[in-house]
Amino acid sequence: MPSFDIVCEIDLQEVDNAVNQAIKEISSRFDFRGSKSKLSFERSSKNIQILAEDEFKLRSIHQILETKFAKRQLDCRLLKYQEKQISNQNMLKQNVELRSGLEKDEAKQITATIKNLKIKVQAQIQDQQVRVSGKKIDDLQAVIQSLKENDLGLPLQYINMRG
Repeated sequence: MPSFDIVCEIDLQEVDNAVNQAIKEISSRFDFRGSKSKLSFERSSKNIQILAEDEFKLRSIHQILETKFAKRQLDCRLLKYQEKQISNQNMLKQNVELRSGLEKDEAKQITATIKNLKIKVQAQIQDQQVRVSGKKIDDLQAVIQSLKENDLGLPLQYINMRG
């Protein structure tokens, strides 16, 4: 029976490249000259750390990071900004988590959306992905197309299409 998987994955190498490009731009920009602002990426914990002197520089770093993500075809919705904190040197510190995998609520939302389409397919939640199977490949392609049009606010990928 034909099937495919719906996942929310990130290419860590592309994220690494985007962060490195953002660091390079921050070091060369005039408005950051002499600044202690920093950007770092912990690959193992899938976490980006921002350190900025003030609110303006923090917003500038957000814009630079999102621009570099977009240029590398990475969805900016992968970035989950955490609360800002004030560090011991009166600097703003913010962690940015990288979204990886589908949470239970998101997977349930996807399966409910697929059921509402009234197409003869089955959607099953498997760990951090949703497997969709049906008798016709055309039905599966219709599901993919309608999920792309609905835009659930998630950076979804459709992988492992089996016919």
